[in-house]
Amino acid sequence: MKPVIQDRPGYAAIKRSRLSERYRLFWYASPLLLLIFVFSYLPLYGWIYAFFNVRPGFSLFSSEFVGLKWFRSLVANPTQTTEVMRVMKNTMAMSLLGIVTSVFPVIFAILLSELRSVKFKKWVQILTTLPNFISWVLVFSIAFMLLSVDNGIINKLLIDFGFQDKGINFLASDSHIWLKMTLWALWKGLGWGAILYIAAITSIDQELYDAAKVDGAGRFRLMWHITVPGVMSTYFVLLLLSIANFINNGLEQYYVFQNPINKNSIEVLDLYVYNIGLLGSNFSFATAISMLKSIISVALLFFANRLSKLVRGESII
Repeated sequence: MKPVIQDRPGYAAIKRSRLSERYRLFWYASPLLLLIFVFSYLPLYGWIYAFFNVRPGFSLFSSEFVGLKWFRSLVANPTQTTEVMRVMKNTMAMSLLGIVTSVFPVIFAILLSELRSVKFKKWVQILTTLPNFISWVLVFSIAFMLLSVDNGIINKLLIDFGFQDKGINFLASDSHIWLKMTLWALWKGLGWGAILYIAAITSIDQELYDAAKVDGAGRFRLMWHITVPGVMSTYFVLLLLSIANFINNGLEQYYVFQNPINKNSIEVLDLYVYNIGLLGSNFSFATAISMLKSIISVALLFFANRLSKLVRGESII
């Protein structure tokens, strides 16, 4: 009879070594897990505000318990329902434009990898990545410098060349505001978004290019048949994550660009929660909307995960 593997010499020591290795890796990750718990899960305690009629300056449990009142008001009050639908329309429209324009970092990364001059390539990558580290307040300052009515560079050029008689207040207009905000976000994140695709391109086996060149393939065919398929897996993972994060399209960029004229068209869900919660002091209703936003985000995450299994045969979570 063959000896049982557990009775072999050294098996227990190997098992203890593997367990200690697992625990060691867990302790390495514990600071990150702690930060996630403190900043992502601990604040969920604030969801309890949605079930009270919270009044600023009073403690939570001295406020009236109203149960699902604020959730019912989303559909019971026609005016409130119209407001929420308007905000959801803005959110989904700009998120959809963001997904449509997500192909531009891929194109930029492929074109950047085709540059022959290493020095020029580095300068282009640096200059296109720097805007990502500029705050949206500074981005608005740049926009104001370019587009303001009195001293804006664009208005001065248009007047000097005779295209218009007086300055146009571009920043106060709600015309094409979705497209404008998408273009600002694209300019700010183009270089940064291309970094992952550049890393994916550098990981492609160089022998594939060499073999294709031997067969007579030119630069365009190399890009189309080797580079593009090589970055598609990375693109689809990021695309599916964008779908899962569809209604979380940020706050800062819309907050700094909003004004009374374009507010109806620029107010997305996060900005709406901020406006009615912190500025309007309706913490309870803002919390209820935020809870529904989180539930929708989780549902979209599972939808994206299922879509990933169908399309790629792999899940993202």
